[in-house]
Amino acid sequence: MTFRKKKAAGAYYWMFIPAAALLVLFIYYPVAQGIVTAFKRYTMLDLSQTRFNGIDNFIAIITHPNIKFAKIFVNTVIWVAVSLAGQFFLGFALALLLRKPFYGRGIYTGFVFYTWALSGFAIGLVWSWLFNGQFGVINDILMRAGFIAKPIGWLSQPEFAMFSVIAANIWYGIPFFAIMLLAALQSVPKELYESAEIDGAGKTRQLFYVTIPYIQPTIASTVLLRFMWIMNFPDIIYGMTGGGPANATNILATEMINKITKAYDYGQGSAIGFIIIAILFVFAFFYLRASSEKELSL
Repeated sequence: MTFRKKKAAGAYYWMFIPAAALLVLFIYYPVAQGIVTAFKRYTMLDLSQTRFNGIDNFIAIITHPNIKFAKIFVNTVIWVAVSLAGQFFLGFALALLLRKPFYGRGIYTGFVFYTWALSGFAIGLVWSWLFNGQFGVINDILMRAGFIAKPIGWLSQPEFAMFSVIAANIWYGIPFFAIMLLAALQSVPKELYESAEIDGAGKTRQLFYVTIPYIQPTIASTVLLRFMWIMNFPDIIYGMTGGGPANATNILATEMINKITKAYDYGQGSAIGFIIIAILFVFAFFYLRASSEKELSL
């Protein structure tokens, strides 16, 4: 390698330093500090007693009678699984509908994708108005259509609260899958469909034997990303219910925020964050492993 090439390569390395410094400062250092804090007694109400306490924070979270960790964990599983499934299938269906050109597709696509640019907390406030038990639009439509005789407290009754926040989250996340899967669908070669038609494959068989296998890597990556985002996405819940009523919509992410902003217990809040990181790591490991094996078998 000549001196000029070595000098150019060195210049490129120097360009990475600002980006690496920002990553360390704003991502890796806070994560490392949070993991350390998870094993400390660290409450703003009594900083003089700050010390390492091992796994006491985790034991307190799991065994505390007012937290009901099991219920919060089940809520988290339901919140992530149902939201992810609804967003994926509806987003995939929307991407299939938008794949072929039609009059006004650009304008329609812009309106559909616009919601993805809005704040999650703002979306929660809008949907809390729609689901309002006294003057909400949802109750008004259902009563006028004759489906219900009296207003339903969608956000005040525990049996309906989780359904309500999941419905809002599904609506909010559809554009993400639609954007990503539409781009993948447009990259599928037309020759594959022509070959499938020659072999006598109909639209359904083309979907399952041509389209889905071809865009499987995109599906795997988008599902994994969205799983992580939903797991760490308490915005809509905070905007609609704040985790209530009676912990009906309280998930790990909202409980972590409550521990920090209401109880001022950074130790237990960090412990919940550590649990979330562990769950995401385990899921990502096995999911990527299963996805890679499936891709190799294809």
